[in-house]
Amino acid sequence: MSTPPPIRFAAIGLNHGHIYDQVTLLLRAGAELAGYCASEPELRAEFARAYPDAPPAASEAALLEDETLQLIVTAAIPAERAALAIRAMQHGKDVMSDKPGFTTLEQLAEARQVQARTGRIYSVCFSERLQSAATVRAAELARGGALGQVVQTIGLGPHRANLAQRPAWFFRRAAYGGILVDIGAHQADQFLHFTGSTTAEVASAQVGNFAHPEHPELEDFGDMTFRSPTATGYARVDWFTPRGLETWGDGRLFVLGSEGYLEVRKNVDVGARSGGEHLVWVDAAGPHVEDCRGGDLPYGRQLLADIRDRTETAMPQAHCFLACELALRAEAGAVQIGPDLPV
Repeated sequence: MSTPPPIRFAAIGLNHGHIYDQVTLLLRAGAELAGYCASEPELRAEFARAYPDAPPAASEAALLEDETLQLIVTAAIPAERAALAIRAMQHGKDVMSDKPGFTTLEQLAEARQVQARTGRIYSVCFSERLQSAATVRAAELARGGALGQVVQTIGLGPHRANLAQRPAWFFRRAAYGGILVDIGAHQADQFLHFTGSTTAEVASAQVGNFAHPEHPELEDFGDMTFRSPTATGYARVDWFTPRGLETWGDGRLFVLGSEGYLEVRKNVDVGARSGGEHLVWVDAAGPHVEDCRGGDLPYGRQLLADIRDRTETAMPQAHCFLACELALRAEAGAVQIGPDLPV
C-alpha cells in the first residue's frame, strides 16, 4: 500500500505563542507546513526564524483559496479567531484553533451553523489536556474504568501574568473574552472529557480583578462549577503564579471516582519530584505513582487521520463546541467580585 501524501496546512494569525506548539505538533505528526500569514511584520519575522523552510503568503486569501491546503491553524487575537475559522471552513478547509476559539456566544452560534453546513472539522487545541502526557494517561485510566464511575473533577489553572511582555489586546476584555473564556476553556474541556458528559450546564461562576487596578478590564481570578446528569466539576483559574515558581503555573487536575481517585501534577511537583507530568492515583489495589514524561500525545496524528478519513477520533465535534459554550456561558453569567466591590 502506498503512503498517503502529507496533510498540507497553513498558519494564519500568529498573535499568541501557542501557534508554535500547534505547528510543531502537526509537523511531528507528519503534516507539511505550506505557508503562513500575519499582518504584523514582527510576528512574521519571528515565525520565519522558527520555520525558515515555510513560505510566507502574500495574503490570507492566497492561503484560503489554495486548494492544495487542507487545514488552517490559528492563534490570532482571540476575538478574531471565529471569523477566520468561518472563512476557512467556507473555503473548504478544516480548522485547528488555539483556545479560546470564541469570545462571544454569537460567534459560537455562527461557527456551529457553518460547520454543520460545510461538514468541515473545527477543532480547538485544548493544550492543558491534549499536550500534557500525564493528563492523557489520566484520561486513559478514568475513561477505562480504573476509578469506577467518575463523580467530580477539580481543575486548577494558575498562570504567570508576565504583564510587561503582554500585547495590548491582552488587557482588553472584548479582545480576550474574559478569564473564564480564555484560560477557563481548558477546564470546561477537561470536565466534559473525564466525566464523559455530552450535556452540561454552568451552575455558578465568578470573576474579579484583585491585584491589577491599573488594568481595569483584566480579570485576574475566576472560578466556576459545572453540572451534568452524571457528574459535577469545579475549576479555578488565575494570573497569580509567584515569581519563585520554576514554571508558568502549578496546574492540577483531580478526578474523583466511585472506586478511586487521581491527581495530575502537570508542570511541577512542588517540594518533591523534579519537572512535571506526574500522575498519582489510588484504587482498591493501593496507591500508584507514575512519571509520564515522554508519554504519548496522540492529538496531532488523530486530527490528521480525521482530516483524511472524515472521522472524529481526536475530538468529537459536539464536545468541542460544548466545551467552548460552557466557558462562554460561565463568563457571561459570572458574578463580579473583588476588593473594590461592595460585599
